[in-house]
Amino acid sequence: MQNSLEIVVLAAGQGKRMGSEWPKVLQPLAGQPLLSHVLRTARALDPASIHVVVGHRADQIKQHYANDNLNWVQQDQQLGTGHAVQCAMDQISPDSRVLVLYGDTPMVVQTDLEYLLATPADQVALLSARLPDPGRYGRIVRDGHDSVIGIVEFADADDAQRAICEVNTGILAAPAAVLAQGLDSLSSNNAANEYYLTDVIAWSVASGTPVNGVVCVGTDAVLGANDRRELAALERVYQRMQADQLMQQGVHLIDPSRVDIRGNVSTGSDVFIDANVLMQGSVSLGHGCKIGFGAVLIDCELGANTEVLPYSVLEGVVTAGDCSIGPFARLRPGTRLGRDTKVGNFVETKKAVLGDGSKASHLSYLGDSSIGQRVNIGAGTITCNYDGVNKHQTVIEDDVFVGSDSQLVAPVKIGAGATIGAGSTVTKDAPAHQLTISRARQRSIDNWSKPSKKK
Repeated sequence: MQNSLEIVVLAAGQGKRMGSEWPKVLQPLAGQPLLSHVLRTARALDPASIHVVVGHRADQIKQHYANDNLNWVQQDQQLGTGHAVQCAMDQISPDSRVLVLYGDTPMVVQTDLEYLLATPADQVALLSARLPDPGRYGRIVRDGHDSVIGIVEFADADDAQRAICEVNTGILAAPAAVLAQGLDSLSSNNAANEYYLTDVIAWSVASGTPVNGVVCVGTDAVLGANDRRELAALERVYQRMQADQLMQQGVHLIDPSRVDIRGNVSTGSDVFIDANVLMQGSVSLGHGCKIGFGAVLIDCELGANTEVLPYSVLEGVVTAGDCSIGPFARLRPGTRLGRDTKVGNFVETKKAVLGDGSKASHLSYLGDSSIGQRVNIGAGTITCNYDGVNKHQTVIEDDVFVGSDSQLVAPVKIGAGATIGAGSTVTKDAPAHQLTISRARQRSIDNWSKPSKKK
């Protein structure tokens, strides 16, 4: 019978160098806390449980993940990684297998962890990386048979050990019973006066438990961030990784270094994305979509051949396809565009549904509106949906022509085929197939002069 997997995520650190009131693991990467990236990877391994060890500002972290099924472990004193894992061991079955992850190391990928867990379950498995510039990472020490015999922290390493390029990611998997014994053997007799989890490796070797060193495929698994500069660098690495994934799927990115993805993006074929585009939340781009320079897409589902022109902001928008949006358009949540619709420059929509072939080409506000097919909304049209307390609905049926500079005071209905004369303020339902006009009579005043300032 295969041992169940239990994951321990270390998230108790303060991260003083961030200069923030927020805990380190809640600092954002691609729009989500560092810890969220780690938890997403952890859940993909289908563990029996996930134990998160917290300490500094633990209440903030717990509140952020209040709706998540996590087991919280308190580490009141930050005495090192070994002590942190030891705090969780009382809640872990001795018959299970334990995987240790780090809440501030978000770049580890599921594939590497699966390789790690593919090693024999009764042995200790350690994830390492080979870096051309290993910096201050702990070094992996192997014997003449290439077996791992220990890890030396940079502060405790001599010159020969610091020359080693294979470094410790800190991630390991071990039988719970073996790990518990190793943790009990730890000493804080080192440069930092802390209990190092890495010392479990040397203990395992000394006690006769084999240690498997698994080198990760890439080098990103060791990347974390201790200050704002490192966090910014990590953001660029993460964004380039996501850009590469999009290009592998066939997306044409005009400049991969100037696209930001803060969520999940799915695409059809022949999608074009210009520079300085931000995509956040869940974004779906159908075949042939074109996203213009400086556009922002948040939780959008764009049908095939939808074109978003530069500097448009879309949130919660769904299009049927063959639509044109912008430039400089703002489409707010609840906007639904039928096929072959156009929402042009400086048009704002909110909870607006436009039927097939309808157009609002410029300078209009459409809020809480149901707009039929083949409707033309003239420039400067406003749906007056808010009375100061409540929102009201505007209904515009098929084949309506709304003249420029019209105000439709909701609740109001414009019947099919109706025409609203330019400059009208419509406060009552307009009948179908008729011209409705509401203007003051134009007149000219003789012998009128402009007022002038008194000298």
